[in-house]
Amino acid sequence: MDNVFLQISLLLAITVTIAFSVRLLRQPLIIAYIFAGIICGPFVFNLLHGDFAMYQTFAQFGVVLLLFIIGLNLNFQHLKSIGRVSLITGLGQVVFTAGVGIILLLAINTQFTTALYLALAITFSSTIIIMKLLSDKKDTDTVYGRHTIGLMLVQDVIAVVLVIALGLIKSDGSGLETLAQFIAKLLGATVALFLISRYLLPKILDAIADSTELLFIFTLTWCFSIASLLYLLGLSLEIGAIISGIALSSSPYQLEIGSRIKPLRDFFLVLFFIVLGSEMGLSTLNEIWLPVILLSLFILIGNPLILYFLFRRLKFTRRNSFLAGLTAAQVSEFGFVLLFAGRQAGHLASTEVAIFTGVAIATIFTSSYLITYNEQIYRFLLPFFNLFGPDKFRQTELAPEHYQAWVVGYHRIGIKVARALAAQSKKFAVIDFDPDSVPSLRRAGIPFYFGDVADVEFLENLPLASSQLIIMTIPAVDDQINLIEIVRKAKTPVLIIANAYHKTDAQALYAAGANFVMMPHLVGGEWIAKILSESKWEEKTLIELKQQYDINTSI
Repeated sequence: MDNVFLQISLLLAITVTIAFSVRLLRQPLIIAYIFAGIICGPFVFNLLHGDFAMYQTFAQFGVVLLLFIIGLNLNFQHLKSIGRVSLITGLGQVVFTAGVGIILLLAINTQFTTALYLALAITFSSTIIIMKLLSDKKDTDTVYGRHTIGLMLVQDVIAVVLVIALGLIKSDGSGLETLAQFIAKLLGATVALFLISRYLLPKILDAIADSTELLFIFTLTWCFSIASLLYLLGLSLEIGAIISGIALSSSPYQLEIGSRIKPLRDFFLVLFFIVLGSEMGLSTLNEIWLPVILLSLFILIGNPLILYFLFRRLKFTRRNSFLAGLTAAQVSEFGFVLLFAGRQAGHLASTEVAIFTGVAIATIFTSSYLITYNEQIYRFLLPFFNLFGPDKFRQTELAPEHYQAWVVGYHRIGIKVARALAAQSKKFAVIDFDPDSVPSLRRAGIPFYFGDVADVEFLENLPLASSQLIIMTIPAVDDQINLIEIVRKAKTPVLIIANAYHKTDAQALYAAGANFVMMPHLVGGEWIAKILSESKWEEKTLIELKQQYDINTSI
């Protein structure tokens, strides 16, 4: 089958069929994608033949978009707060895994060069697998999630340094010079993007935010351009993608950008895992089974243990140390890159890749379950932990900002509501999709979130259900119902005031779960009736009303 469109159609059909079965068994969908890749690979249908390079490019798009969104959820203050812990745990795990890995391989009579390369290859945990599963569990903002992401970034930098070192170290010592150039480029790119994100990007985003399509296209252009530019400077696409996301992380449009990019990311990520599965072919099984089993057990048991003890030494709770440790129980795609660099240098044969492939299958498959069910595993082992007495360390999760009230829509009615809440010293935030409202919200010092309330993913990232009151002043009834349904799913006693101009719309909002629906024409009618009944019918009354409700100052 040479038609690419038909190939992808059949590929997705096989994937969704397997995914349905996996979902019924309550298993991680990543398992379905990897199995689909194995079935669609050379062992069964061989659907990717002839166009494999194209599918690898699609897979790379998924990696770049995933890491871009991870960077989008970070910021410079975040990186500063987790830097020390991430550096210690990242370096500690690399040194421990590489050292013990070499000892284990030499113990089963593996040649030193092979043992060295394989030990380095298994050192790194898979950023892609970990980020995907943490995102699915919505654990990226937890204590263990944030520090896991930090140590993954440290490991990625170390991996890139190793790849460059293996490829460029020469007898004249120029490899050290190249390594120094890499570090200088990384620091220079970080400083430059920090300045751009601080002074230039906000102006560009303010100018284009009124167009959802333009914001989407600009975001993609920014992501791929920065990643490509840093790649040309000698950095990896992965690091470039993360840095490009961090540059936009402090933008008020951050949530809107993330919600627009995620569907595209998910499509390409599916292809990434399918391609990964298709590459997992094992040859000469009788020669490699012992090192595969030995290294797999070491990764699944040893890596979580070393990270657990490192985090405990840094005064993390047992729970956070255990959950962070479980995330590292797999090998990374960087391992293939390292082994390829070794083969290009003439240091390796073909069996090393086969051994690493076997380890990758076993660890990625198993760790997907470990990360997905990490809380259940911890609770199961809790009696064992309790044997050591009470946990002497305490930590609090970094909870998202919570507000007493939310105002949805800042124009006209919303601005009056915001002023009333501010006068009462209430803690509140505004949701608006009009970029013209952004400057006035900034000047007023009001916390705000730029995004479309019709976007479910955008709303789910906001702590709406933990507030006391939500006031919607927007005219779109469907969007208000969408928000009400999301909030009511949490089954919290938050009060919701909606807005409608027609009786049938008000009935629909009440049916959806609104506590009260204000109808501006009824409120306006009651107001003017009160004026007529309580004030004199004379020109002075109308002049006073005009001054009180001057359109140049009241809106």
